[in-house]
Amino acid sequence: MQAPDKKEFLAAMEKEVQDHKHHARWTKVPKKDVLLGTRILQSVWAFKRKQQIDTHKVYKHKAQLAAYGGQQEYGINYWETYALVVSWTSIRFFLIIALLSGWYTQQIDFVLAFPQAKVECNIFMEAPNGFKFKDGFNKDTHCLKLLQNLYGTKQGAKVWYEHLRDGLIKLGYKQSKINKCVFYNGKAVVMVYTDDGIFVGPDFKDINKLKEELVTKGGFQIEDMGTLNKYLGVEVTHMPDGTIGLAQPHLIAQILDDLSFQPNTKTSDILALSSVKMERDLHLPPMTPDFDYALVIGHLNFLEKSTRPELAFAVHQCARFSSNPRTLHIMDIQLIGKYLQGTKDRGIILSPTEHSFESYVDADFCGLWNPETAMYDKMTSKSRTGFVINYAGCPLTWASQLQPETALSTTEAEYMALSENARTLLPLMDLLEEG
Repeated sequence: MQAPDKKEFLAAMEKEVQDHKHHARWTKVPKKDVLLGTRILQSVWAFKRKQQIDTHKVYKHKAQLAAYGGQQEYGINYWETYALVVSWTSIRFFLIIALLSGWYTQQIDFVLAFPQAKVECNIFMEAPNGFKFKDGFNKDTHCLKLLQNLYGTKQGAKVWYEHLRDGLIKLGYKQSKINKCVFYNGKAVVMVYTDDGIFVGPDFKDINKLKEELVTKGGFQIEDMGTLNKYLGVEVTHMPDGTIGLAQPHLIAQILDDLSFQPNTKTSDILALSSVKMERDLHLPPMTPDFDYALVIGHLNFLEKSTRPELAFAVHQCARFSSNPRTLHIMDIQLIGKYLQGTKDRGIILSPTEHSFESYVDADFCGLWNPETAMYDKMTSKSRTGFVINYAGCPLTWASQLQPETALSTTEAEYMALSENARTLLPLMDLLEEG
């Protein structure tokens, strides 16, 4: 409220409250009528300047009213909180199917998704600060009883997912038994990640009809985003040769900015030093990096799992030391940054050939073993699993991770790696057969 664009945020607050009132998402009740011992949650404003990804120009001021879920009590006003989302593995799989079959892709966004669902139990909330109701509402004597699911509650995402799932099933969609966020309607497929959906199908008119039915028959509020081009921060580029490119140049730019890299920072052709083992290095003094180590690791993990499989080993090695990084770990993060500096626009190219799975898996045997540090670092006795699963010649999913149990031989390490790979591959084969 002290910012120069205060007026824009005040207008956004007014719009937010009016939208909630228009859709009857709460009702006003006297506080004396609230059951004794029931906690009235605080309300929280979340302000955001929405910017264009490429120019960073502000195109919208958003004010979102949320309930303070941190004040909820388990067993009283929330129970289960886990919400399912579609995996990038499934998204890549159906994009490959679309390329092989000449299908269309369309994207939708569920507008103010959470409040489209009803609350699962009684939840009361204080009136928002900094806003005066025009009907003389007294926040000292009255509060708001939520009728619809609101952002901020612990179970908000779960309640929305269940509402969306039930709504799709009523509209005739069939839920996948393999991936619960994949739904079929005729030959069309829809995948949902919270409030973002992707349609894939052979008939453009059928997809448009399904989108219209979400509004007219399902009662959902959606925004038609057209052909899939950006999804969860990933740029989806439809190439002239019929292939699809997946890249995250803007996330890479954010990582480089977090590392305080300049445009002229020296690049690197390698990701990690193959001759150096990453250890805890507890004999070295703790070191505070010039950047937020855990934040950069989080960004790198998302980048690796989405579009950059070659980062898997290097990122996983650095992620192991997020809680207590030392000199070598910081240097390795910076080395990854230098590699990304020279490969900003690279990603995955989906250029499928024929319907077939390929799976490559390997394991080392205690590759990190060091008898001098094993006493205080049991992870040196772990073996590493590495695998990549392709479909139609395109990468579907991959991993580079330490095995949960200590292998006693090279054979045992290989079997553990094969087991992990098979448990990832078999559901993908089932998904293909199901579709």
